[in-house]
Amino acid sequence: MQDFKNLQVWQKSHHLTLAVYKESRAFPKEELYALTNQMRRAAASVPTNIAEGCGRGGDPDFGRFLQMAMGSATELEYHLLLAHDLQYLRDDPFKGLTARVVEVKRMLSSLLKKVKTPR
Repeated sequence: MQDFKNLQVWQKSHHLTLAVYKESRAFPKEELYALTNQMRRAAASVPTNIAEGCGRGGDPDFGRFLQMAMGSATELEYHLLLAHDLQYLRDDPFKGLTARVVEVKRMLSSLLKKVKTPR
């Protein structure tokens, strides 16, 4: 069992989640229980799954939770695009958040390869 807070991918995904919460505060109130909620949940799911995977028995379980984190990151990537296309997110925040989620996805992919490689 490892401390999830020491993983760089967890740290980056946690800060991404905080940024998503901050940017989504300005979304229309009618989106609070729709897109705002879905986007925040997808963002928070990434570091949550990493943390939960760290608390599991071994690499196979950890890998499964990393896969779920990857799915949530991809979901967030789409929600960002939708928010931008609906004009809830301006260009600069959209580009910045998208770059950050792509970086997290790359890091998850790399960590998944390490976890799946036999030792």
